[in-house]
Amino acid sequence: MQYRTLGRTDIKVSLICLGTMTWGQQNTETEAHEQLDYAVAQGINFIDTAEMYPVPPMPTTQGRTEAYLGSWLARPGNRAKVVVATKAAGPSRKLSQAAHLRDGQTRHDRTNLEAALHDSLNRLQTDYIDLYQLHWPDRTTNHFGELGYRHLPDEDGTPIGETLGVLADFIKAGKVRTIGLSNETPWGVHEFLRQAELHNLPRVVSIQNPYNLLNRSFEIGLSEMALRESVGLLAYSPLAFGALTGKYLDGQQPTGARMTLWERFARYKGDEAERAIRAYVEIARTHHLEPAHLALAWVNSRDFVTSNIIGATTLAQLKQDIDSIQIRLPEEVLQAIEQIHRQISNPCP
Repeated sequence: MQYRTLGRTDIKVSLICLGTMTWGQQNTETEAHEQLDYAVAQGINFIDTAEMYPVPPMPTTQGRTEAYLGSWLARPGNRAKVVVATKAAGPSRKLSQAAHLRDGQTRHDRTNLEAALHDSLNRLQTDYIDLYQLHWPDRTTNHFGELGYRHLPDEDGTPIGETLGVLADFIKAGKVRTIGLSNETPWGVHEFLRQAELHNLPRVVSIQNPYNLLNRSFEIGLSEMALRESVGLLAYSPLAFGALTGKYLDGQQPTGARMTLWERFARYKGDEAERAIRAYVEIARTHHLEPAHLALAWVNSRDFVTSNIIGATTLAQLKQDIDSIQIRLPEEVLQAIEQIHRQISNPCP
């Protein structure tokens, strides 16, 4: 396993991070623990979850993922083995699926963040969280695949400086070690850093955004910020919900797969997406690579990536994903990827 530094801290996290959003929906507690045991044995020390998980979010399952991780952390010696990251949901203005959380009270103000943190700590059965992230902004932005930014000058969002002050208090209390962002924009990252500098508040150490061969929009404005300001990318959906394995090509609907089970996962579908996926799968096969290894090894190779968040519903999938750490893509493969990207740029932003 390889390790990279989380922001400007002394915390080393594995380049492969174990994502958990299927636990409690597609995976049982026993299966979650099997994944954790296997991942840790392979050198993974970074686990990512969220108060909203599992996904798709439902009132009947909300919090199960953290609870499954918590029952594993409670076993003797396990808490010291991992860096735990979780996320506080944002307001449900656009993401209506989160409206059941605290009866829709999910603004990034003191009352709601304190409630979110308290509940996460209880479910995780720990007294501290290593990386506490804001799942999406407390303002209207074009995230979760939405194109185009629509400015709402009179929107009543929690000021970033106020939110940062609350997170600073969590750190002072010893309940949180570091803080990060998710589904953020260049302006948002800049403003969090500016407020931290102006008011001597903690710096964010990471940004968790989507990044894969079908969606390289992070490179346009955020990759430079990640490198220059040490706010590295925690890349989610590196396999585009599994689409980059090629298993959905030609109308295939594998039993139990996410895009088979839930139509709402349409972000990585469409004619342009299928054309790009087919091209990337062909590159992999030409060079005797598994398509999943091609997609994951490419993300692993990016210098602005701190960790690559993989998710799996079976141990076989998990093993294959982790094995991507052993793959070094030759220059001819990287050039072939760039050629496809120039022809079909970001079909699934």
